[in-house]
Amino acid sequence: MPPALTDPLTLPCGAVLKNRIVKGAMTEGIGTPDNRATADHAALYGRWARGGAGLLLTGNVQIDRRFVERPGNVAIDDNGGLELLAAYAAAGRENGTHIWMQINHPGRQAGASPETFVAPSAMPLVGGTGMCRALSVAEIHDIQRRFVHVAVTARETGFTGAQVHAAHGYLLSQFLSPLTNQRDDDWGGSLENRARLLLDIVTAIRTATGPDFPVSVKLNSADFQKGGLTEEESVQIVHWLCAAGIDLLEISGGSYESQVMVGREQDGTLRKKASTLAREAYFLDFAARLRPHVSVPLAVTGGFRSRAAMTQALETGALDAIGIARPLCLDAGLIDDLLDGRIDRLPSPDDLPGTEAQATIAYYFNQIRHLATGDPIETDIDWQAQLDAHSAYDAALTERYLATFAS
Repeated sequence: MPPALTDPLTLPCGAVLKNRIVKGAMTEGIGTPDNRATADHAALYGRWARGGAGLLLTGNVQIDRRFVERPGNVAIDDNGGLELLAAYAAAGRENGTHIWMQINHPGRQAGASPETFVAPSAMPLVGGTGMCRALSVAEIHDIQRRFVHVAVTARETGFTGAQVHAAHGYLLSQFLSPLTNQRDDDWGGSLENRARLLLDIVTAIRTATGPDFPVSVKLNSADFQKGGLTEEESVQIVHWLCAAGIDLLEISGGSYESQVMVGREQDGTLRKKASTLAREAYFLDFAARLRPHVSVPLAVTGGFRSRAAMTQALETGALDAIGIARPLCLDAGLIDDLLDGRIDRLPSPDDLPGTEAQATIAYYFNQIRHLATGDPIETDIDWQAQLDAHSAYDAALTERYLATFAS
């Protein structure tokens, strides 16, 4: 019998997810100026845990608070706040739910930093607004140490697993891609060298956290940019990751320069509606091609909306878990409704009245904050107001974040 959405999923490490639904990682931006967790994290993840998903993936937690994806990220960098981090984890464990910390370094896609942005190689920043500098060998070793430290801290504070973020154009993805990694040392050139940092991090986390702690990786199917990481290279990386002992592989794709991970075409417009159930998810085709090559459970996040498409994807064997993200910004209880049959379809960006491509992401960021504080979700949408609110919030966060380095 093929698995159902409500069936548990046993991972290689022995951990069991209670069902096949994963709440995908979404950046929250509700941390303190010095990048600590807050009571809002516990409130938000408690709501999501009670909503029915088997696994919650956190928004990306940074390994170095000098380089954040956006101000308001949580970072674990000798900045304290472990009690609130533990409360955050405890809330995410409610209702028999797993909560895994997604661990990241943004590299050249940093949203703010008191220093020059860093990357595998010196090159223009995204958007061409300056240059980033190349990491030294000593800094690369320090980055590996920091990833491991954050994973160990995740376990010690009550998170039930960790996910290494190697997708979406962030630092580990930058090392994998020949477009952004132009080094000629042990971390550049061949695919084996470009994958070295990721594989060393995964191996070291597994050793440091023990055999029963779930370790996951989020990986691009491809960069969707000419000259970037290819699908064939991704397949080889997956073989190496399976050998390194990961417990779950999540497939995604794209970067800030190619935002297919949020359902956009290359020009930034929203993707057209899928013509078949099998193509409802953005990366399902690649997962199906990857399946014969991978020995660990697969999850795909991006685009799933109908229960029929989710069920069909499980029945084909192309994947083992379904990632759901933005619909859960609008209603934390959607997964219970879906699994119990009270609804057949989750809300989509296409359902929003007068959708404006550039404002869609701002809208979802704003609704995450409403969920965290218990304020009503906005349904009568003024798109300019959404953009303005998000911009003002991030600008204020940025000012307070940078001030912490000046004091």
